[in-house]
Amino acid sequence: MSLPLFGLFRRLLGGDKQFRQAVATVIGQDPLNARLYRLAFTHSSVVRAEPGAGRHQSNERLEFLGDAVLGTVVAEYLFRKFPYEQEGFLTETRSRIVNRESLNAIALKLGLDKLVQLDTAQSRVARSRSVNGNALEALVGAVYLDLGYKAARKFVLKGLIKPFVDVNKLTTTTSNYKSKLIEWAQRQGKEVRYELSGEPRPGGVMEFTATVLLNEEVVATGMGLNKKQAEQLAAERALTALGV
Repeated sequence: MSLPLFGLFRRLLGGDKQFRQAVATVIGQDPLNARLYRLAFTHSSVVRAEPGAGRHQSNERLEFLGDAVLGTVVAEYLFRKFPYEQEGFLTETRSRIVNRESLNAIALKLGLDKLVQLDTAQSRVARSRSVNGNALEALVGAVYLDLGYKAARKFVLKGLIKPFVDVNKLTTTTSNYKSKLIEWAQRQGKEVRYELSGEPRPGGVMEFTATVLLNEEVVATGMGLNKKQAEQLAAERALTALGV
């Protein structure tokens, strides 16, 4: 799907017919309730900027629902694809598919960054975190509510996993990036340290951000729903940045 299409999408958000056509292009199916999809692209910063608006008018609740649907679809997909693998393998692989970094990357490839409605005063800060990936989860939630689980499953598998995730490559590469980074740093005579921070997400869960410092210089950051996941993602990005 081309980015010019999403530029058009952005300009036509006010037109219901055009908006429905654009959503259909993204999800591969005709939407019924356009309001749900508008909500999926509405960041809470827009709501906070409008006096009298409630938080239910942002995409946070849809994000919570979409996260659960996405996790279920991916879990079933892996369960069937790898019938002889143990629970730990399936859990780790699912985590690598639906983590913040992965969802943000997929959202950008879909062009969702052109669609998310943000308060202009906060857009730079917001986009630097997980806004686009969160909007992707909200979009999955919107498809589920609008068209049902079968349609949401189809969107996840055919619209997200198949075109954007190389599952076979994902499962054959090492996931213990922290150990690999430590071994590299020891050979180079450098010290590795992590800084962690957390912030609440919809549904009462926490999202953690890990920053890798090499000899007290920031190298990379990663996000996850637990500290271990955030550190692994940060270590993976650090190794890429270092060319290891």
